Amino acid sequence: MNAVNTLKEYLRFPSVSTDSNYSDGMQGARNYIREQLETLGFSVKNIETALHPILLAERHGNPKWPHVVLYGHYDVQPADPFELWSSGPFDPEVRDGRIYARGAADNKGPTIVHMTALQRVLKKHPNLPLNITYVIEGEEEIGSPSMRKFFDDYAERISQADFMLVSDTGSPNTKQIVITTALRGLVDLEIKVTGAKVDLHSGIHGGAVYNPLQAISEICASLHNPDGTVNVPGFYDGIDPIEDWERIQLERYPESLESYKAMLGVPEFAPCGKLSPLEAVRFGPTLEFNGMGGGYQGEGSKTVIPSEVFAKITCRLVDGQDPAIIQDKVIATINDRCPKQVKLNVRRGAVAPAYLVIPPDRSNTPKQQPAALANAFRSVEVAITNCFGQEPIYLREGGSIPVIADFKQRAGLDAIMVGLFTPIDNLHAPDESFDLDLMNKAIATFEEVFVSISNSQYD
Repeated sequence: MNAVNTLKEYLRFPSVSTDSNYSDGMQGARNYIREQLETLGFSVKNIETALHPILLAERHGNPKWPHVVLYGHYDVQPADPFELWSSGPFDPEVRDGRIYARGAADNKGPTIVHMTALQRVLKKHPNLPLNITYVIEGEEEIGSPSMRKFFDDYAERISQADFMLVSDTGSPNTKQIVITTALRGLVDLEIKVTGAKVDLHSGIHGGAVYNPLQAISEICASLHNPDGTVNVPGFYDGIDPIEDWERIQLERYPESLESYKAMLGVPEFAPCGKLSPLEAVRFGPTLEFNGMGGGYQGEGSKTVIPSEVFAKITCRLVDGQDPAIIQDKVIATINDRCPKQVKLNVRRGAVAPAYLVIPPDRSNTPKQQPAALANAFRSVEVAITNCFGQEPIYLREGGSIPVIADFKQRAGLDAIMVGLFTPIDNLHAPDESFDLDLMNKAIATFEEVFVSISNSQYD
């Protein structure tokens, strides 16, 4: 298997899950990756869903062998705006040591890394004592809706595994790899505030009617304290303190506050309570406003008091916070603070729990951590150090991958998440790319990992 050529062919399929116009590309990508798995000797099942099928592939032998689940997704984000790409988003091109195409880093490149490593290991060790299950879905970029039914049907089957390996997270650069230890959970909601039954003339009615724009601004402004913390009673209940070892790991991250500020292009950071900005994006929960609207939006002015306005709100949660309870608390707070002169309507959106896994030999490592998971963490750390020349950093991630927490809740599987994309890879943006030197080192890393974990057996 030539990794670059294999990846090029995979990238040619425009597998955009959110747009039905790309159904042929979705099918093509799925069939292509199925062929690769079958070539490696996997038994592959195409699990039909209401939208895009899931691939479940298995290479099983002795039940006493170590058993790993590899997770990935074959869908990608839309490529728009097309005019900002330097080359066709689905016509992969190698330039200056990088391969450019939509999905190169998220998640087709990492998928080919795993498969190429397996192909090389199996060529040397055709009887490798390692049970492997692949789960490759086609809806990660739209929230993995079909995975719920998948877990209903297959959670018991995949729960026989020891742990998961995932490469759908990031690292700071191509030399310093991060093993992600946490993903934030998510709460989504939208509020609508309504005043009069129609827009009103602000001269004739202004002063008598409570303006919904003012009301929603007051509500939203009340949800944070001056120090930046979330002003919702009970919001921080259940959160454990940050461990010293985690702060020490963050200090190894090759980014300063000034370089972070320059990258973002902001004049100053927001207040973050007792956390630094670099800590806040990894260790703390948030409440953010993702969109607000109401009233006249066109050029010039139109002197109206709008009838209805809205605000879209999401919370990113950390371990210890129950997303359903947090959603209830935020909504109760909004209801309590809404002026009585207007009407409030709340849309409850999706919720997803946070995920946390602790590597072995730490102050807060669970006493009953499975030996297979601990061994795999050590194997991955050694392999990364050998192939990249320096030890990985163990860090929490600010983003959310809800399906990882679902694997834990539904199948009892913890995930070792090795970050293979970097900030300059332009995920979800024009000119997405994947560094080929990182790709080759990552392939060597996973070759070493697969051999190492196959050499350990547990009763």
